[in-house]
Amino acid sequence: MPENWFLAINLSHSMHFTYLDTVILIAYLAGITWFGIKIAGKQESSKDYFLGGRKIPWWAICFAIVATETSTLTFISIPGLAYLTNMNFLQLALGYFLGRIIVAWVILPAYFKGELGTAYTFLAKRFGIPMKNLASGVFMLTRLAADGVRLFATAIPLALILQTTFIAENISTSWIYIGSILIIALVSLSYTYAGGLRAVVWMDVVQLFIYFAGAVAAIIIVSGELGGGLAGGIERAAEAGKFRVFDFTSGEGLRDFFSTPYTFIASILGGAFLSMASHGIDQLIVQRLLASGSLKASRKALVLTGGIVIIQFALFLFLGSLLFVFYSGAGIIPDEVFPRFIIEEMPAGLSGLIIAALFAAAMSTLSSSITALGSATMYDYVIPYYRRLGPANEIAVSRLITLIWCLLLVGSAIFFMQSSQVVVELALSIASFTYGGLLGTFFLGVLFKSPRLKDAMPAFITGIVVMIYIILFTSVAWTWYTLIGATVTVITGKLLALRSASPRRH
Repeated sequence: MPENWFLAINLSHSMHFTYLDTVILIAYLAGITWFGIKIAGKQESSKDYFLGGRKIPWWAICFAIVATETSTLTFISIPGLAYLTNMNFLQLALGYFLGRIIVAWVILPAYFKGELGTAYTFLAKRFGIPMKNLASGVFMLTRLAADGVRLFATAIPLALILQTTFIAENISTSWIYIGSILIIALVSLSYTYAGGLRAVVWMDVVQLFIYFAGAVAAIIIVSGELGGGLAGGIERAAEAGKFRVFDFTSGEGLRDFFSTPYTFIASILGGAFLSMASHGIDQLIVQRLLASGSLKASRKALVLTGGIVIIQFALFLFLGSLLFVFYSGAGIIPDEVFPRFIIEEMPAGLSGLIIAALFAAAMSTLSSSITALGSATMYDYVIPYYRRLGPANEIAVSRLITLIWCLLLVGSAIFFMQSSQVVVELALSIASFTYGGLLGTFFLGVLFKSPRLKDAMPAFITGIVVMIYIILFTSVAWTWYTLIGATVTVITGKLLALRSASPRRH
């Protein structure tokens, strides 16, 4: 296990996470568990459990989507990325906004033609059940890996806290991280298991405002510790080049151009295609859009999230630039910069509140992932083959599936403790292995009439195989992955369709 995750900073004598902070954190975890179970209401069928009865307000879905996609990666890794580099990452958010507009008017209409339970049910209607099963299975594996990374990221601050207590005297650092992962997973599971999507969405709304408040509080505190206050911090961050947003360079050649992740073109195109995949064909988001009950409501929810996310990324990147000034650019692991500041520098009581906000970001994503994986399993693999379950049995099976996926996510998080890569880039890179093939397959189904199952399935597999080669054996930056995968899939599918349609010579 790489030691840099655990031993890069010696916090044993400097942390002052007080009893008051501990009480606040425990009260938050207990309160969120109780409130989540209380708000769940009665679940009478899998439609209630996994789709909220399709009666959730669009604005609640909007806030829930932002909370879901934020996760701990935004709270921890985005400030760390700004600490390490600058604000080039904000270019991706502009691409995200563009991608959501395309999804709202190109892909979403297909989902509201009939009663679809998952994003992949569309593929069954368009190409056949084998295509649906393959795509849904790939989604599950991708989500399991990517959200395992996110769950591990959440464990970092909690583990750092526990390392300063008597627990560290008797338990190894690795087991402290595993215990931290389990605590967060159990709290998230409690209300997800009880209330399904309805509980998850409303808890996401609550937790969104909690972690936004935590980020603003952190900016206020760090500004007060800087010489010259906020204005002085901004001035010194600007001098260090931390507010550089746009990068219009193209490198010294084609190889350099495709290997640099945060150029303007790579960010806009990469962000747009990544957003089209994550918000157009990933069940994690599509499940919420379907729960709105109408195309108009889902469009409003989706497009508004794009504007909120730009503001959110700017907020966390700005925080990272101020932390760079505060620590004078010291060589700290990026993903530990913000947790270190929270635990070492925050006033008593406020550290507990900020850590609670961090857990709010984490649990919103984890609970959303659990219910998305559960709904895909239920609607794509259980209900089509066991149609006589009945409402009561559907609820029992849905909850069992929810529990199983939670356990698998814990296992995934423990596995990714081995990684030393910045977690935000690791999670997005994992998603990019398959996002391109999935998005390209949806484009084949939505934009073209000629491709059939015999064209779409080989195209999908080809897109994934090409991406495996590019990711493992080339220096192409992760921001290009989804675009390349989708392009390869669409071109392959169209060529196969043309070949099938051309008359045979005798």
